[in-house]
Amino acid sequence: MTTYPNPILDADWPDPDAIRVGDDYWMIASSFNRAPGLPVLHSRDLVAWEHVANALPHVPPAAHYALPRHGSGVWAPSLRHHDGRFVIVYPDPDHGIFVLTAEDPRGPWSEPWCLLPGRGLIDPCPLWDEDGRTYLVHGWAKSRAGVKNRLTVVEVDADLRTVVGPARTVVDGDALPGFGTLEGPKLYQRDGWYWIFAPAGGVATGWQTAFRSRSVWGPYEHRVVLEQGSTDVNGPHQGAWVDTPDGTDWFLHFQDRGRFGRVVHLQPMRWDDDGWPRLGADLDGEPRDTTGAPRVGRGQPVLTHPTPTGAGEHAEPSRSDDFATPGLAPRWHWQANPQPGWHDAPGDGTLRLTAQPSPLGNLREQGAVLCQQIPGRPSTWTTTVTLTGDTEGTRAGVVVLGREYAWLGLERTPAGTAVVQRTWTPDDGETTVARHEVATDTVELRADVDADGVVTWSWRADPAGSGKDAEPTALAPGWQAVVGHWIGAEVGLFACAPAGTPATGADGADFGPVRVTVAGKDA
Repeated sequence: MTTYPNPILDADWPDPDAIRVGDDYWMIASSFNRAPGLPVLHSRDLVAWEHVANALPHVPPAAHYALPRHGSGVWAPSLRHHDGRFVIVYPDPDHGIFVLTAEDPRGPWSEPWCLLPGRGLIDPCPLWDEDGRTYLVHGWAKSRAGVKNRLTVVEVDADLRTVVGPARTVVDGDALPGFGTLEGPKLYQRDGWYWIFAPAGGVATGWQTAFRSRSVWGPYEHRVVLEQGSTDVNGPHQGAWVDTPDGTDWFLHFQDRGRFGRVVHLQPMRWDDDGWPRLGADLDGEPRDTTGAPRVGRGQPVLTHPTPTGAGEHAEPSRSDDFATPGLAPRWHWQANPQPGWHDAPGDGTLRLTAQPSPLGNLREQGAVLCQQIPGRPSTWTTTVTLTGDTEGTRAGVVVLGREYAWLGLERTPAGTAVVQRTWTPDDGETTVARHEVATDTVELRADVDADGVVTWSWRADPAGSGKDAEPTALAPGWQAVVGHWIGAEVGLFACAPAGTPATGADGADFGPVRVTVAGKDA
């Protein structure tokens, strides 16, 4: 048998939900404003995961999400398998609860349809029960609905197209001592009980609760089944109960790591003699620690890897891309719904970004920024960028993006070309940190991200030249990455032009392979 370290996914995979179908495990996560959205991950052992697809090519309504809508879009989704189909139900807190289906989770997925329109409806999960009826549980976002801290159940038809009964509040968190921000419910049925697994107490500081009732409508009794306790795993909650073919049980949940996002942990789980679930390192309600080692003499169950996946093409934490295959790998996403002409990836080792006009001159409000999550361990990112076109003010490079950002790249100037480093804050806008005129349109850019999310930038000219490349020029001081809106910081590639510049295709940038090492390993 093999122990494992937590987190099993040390990067921003918010609000995970997972299921087993046969010998395969499938996971999805929140994606918010990012497009494509609803990432789909696959595993054969619950520990090694591969990002294989994105279920949502565009976030609906398409016109609304043509601009970055930070903090909106796809909130906590649920994934189920019913009647031969995979089903995703996800909330958009500004528009309602949506459903999409597929025969194969790798796609294609159907176009999403709206099951429940309305503002503030969040975190839905369906259940087809043993009596042939179908229910949906969901929470509430006070920012949109004016209420929160309660769970609501509504009966729907089996195809998740129509509501067939009135909605009822089945758990009122305000009536439970100490409870606040009760949300993220997952609805199950076991041994004649209806179960709702739901977190409370807030993303960074909360806990996981199990509710049970003989009727889906309640009344529900509850127990707190996972909380930080004496560990360093803050806010262990919101996830999925998953069983294995050999009959063991496991619980996937996230931990909020701020600038590194919501990382995913795997906890042992067992159903006790009194019918309640026991979770954690020693089944004592505290998370397994980050070493993954059992506590001496405590008999902690460990996970056996029947078919380890190893390092698949998109296995986490896969971040490098040689652009040798036409199209974009699943790991890439934009800040808004992509438009034709934003990029070209023909599979020849180059990614072409057309410079998009930037009306606000602010990369945070630029949809055409192509991003990935920052791993939660030290990482080094390098790529080559070639600036094309002659329009003054056109710029392209690498950005580390959150509620604030910093970027390093090339800018077209009256004199030719300059390597520029800038930072941006909401109060100060963009500030130039460093500027070097160069006699080339091609440079290599490098970002080193340490264990605290501090980014050190460097660059060198003529990266593909005669072999007499200059030593990298380091730019100091380091810059502290900042969390995004409900997401961690991200690393992105961009090319933008001054406001009013036509996006003709002449101005832009060619990026060479993106090389990423994570904690000393090629990723």
